[in-house]
Amino acid sequence: MRSDEYPRIRFADLLSEPLRNGVYKSKEYHGRGAKVVNMGELFGYPRLRDVPMKRVELTDAEVRKSSLRRGDLLFARRSLVAEGAGRCSVVKEVGELTTFESSIIRARLDCQKADSDFVYYYFASPQGRELMRTILRQVAVSGIAGSDLAELTIPVPPIAVQRQCARTLEQIDDRIDLLRQTNATIESIAQALFKSWFVDFDPVRAKAEGREPEGMDAETAALFPSEFEESELGKIPKGWRVGCLGDILIQRVERAKPSILTAGLPYVPIECISPKSVFLCESLPGEQAQSSLTFFKKDDVLFGAMRPYFHKVCIAPFDGVTRTTVFVLQAKKGHMAFALFAAFDDSTVEFATTHSEGSTIPYAKWTSSLERKRTIIPPAAIAAQFESLVTPLLESGMHNTTRSSLLTNLRDTLLPRLISGKLRITEAMEQVEEALT
Repeated sequence: MRSDEYPRIRFADLLSEPLRNGVYKSKEYHGRGAKVVNMGELFGYPRLRDVPMKRVELTDAEVRKSSLRRGDLLFARRSLVAEGAGRCSVVKEVGELTTFESSIIRARLDCQKADSDFVYYYFASPQGRELMRTILRQVAVSGIAGSDLAELTIPVPPIAVQRQCARTLEQIDDRIDLLRQTNATIESIAQALFKSWFVDFDPVRAKAEGREPEGMDAETAALFPSEFEESELGKIPKGWRVGCLGDILIQRVERAKPSILTAGLPYVPIECISPKSVFLCESLPGEQAQSSLTFFKKDDVLFGAMRPYFHKVCIAPFDGVTRTTVFVLQAKKGHMAFALFAAFDDSTVEFATTHSEGSTIPYAKWTSSLERKRTIIPPAAIAAQFESLVTPLLESGMHNTTRSSLLTNLRDTLLPRLISGKLRITEAMEQVEEALT
């Protein structure tokens, strides 16, 4: 059978049991028992492994009905924004009893009919995401219903071809994961330095106690004072000042409508920003952008503008477009690295949460609100030294992010071409090997 003749089969007919929504438990059952997959894990780990999770106590009946196995597919049943609804994750590891919460739909495939990794890659592809949009329901929040998901029809090659396709695409994802692990190490180094200098004031404390600051040369150590002084934010190093985020970041407001111009740029909705990293998680092709677009430039800071996404903060590794659910912030000259971590700081997230407005979907405001958030600003010489140490790390991380984006685009274009018959698996494997070298 030619690959462009693969039959389209109703999703429900590929399942070993019916689709199931997750468990809802009141607060008194949380904090103990089985691991529970929440929306954070679904969005943060497309290939979900045995990662730390919150816990919830289950009854025996809930264990039987709502536990997870390797190969299960999880779909976001609802999301505050349209791009998140229907997002798919595949369970790759289950180290102990694990369940999933009520905003998630579980699909358990018949392994004789469908390979879970293949189906995951299909729903992650542009064609799969477009198919998911056909069942999107939008009221207060965007969402999908299990009954609609069950009726979707997807192309299903023979099981051996499915597995070959999935293994080929997994090679790309393995490399993407390696790049992200490298970025996590880079970020931890940069964040530790920011915390040491600008939160804990370790160099100043060391000098105040008559010790030499650790991990820096004498020239850098000489930049730091040896005493503190009182301020409206408590004791700060002498000679430093209390300012506000608006002193180091300004909002970039360059609106655009979907067009040929924006279609050629990477599209970064809020779902593509990781809540745990200053480096961008992923981007989408620009043609998926729908409306209310804002341009951003390389080195801009992207900051989630709506609750509960204020903790989504990253540095832009390239020029692109986002939606108005993301603030685009431009660091003032000489403050790129410092401004990024100041925006990423927990106190900034707390401030945004406290000052957000609206009942159904609370938003923050940059002008007249976030830009006035008080922050400690060091002298220019110390800020410049921090930039000189951290900027190369950020540049390396952004290079890895760009490389990851290129690999993601390759992955997303291979599967539709394989299914349509425009590309053979051997040719796809050659492209993968070339991209990974």
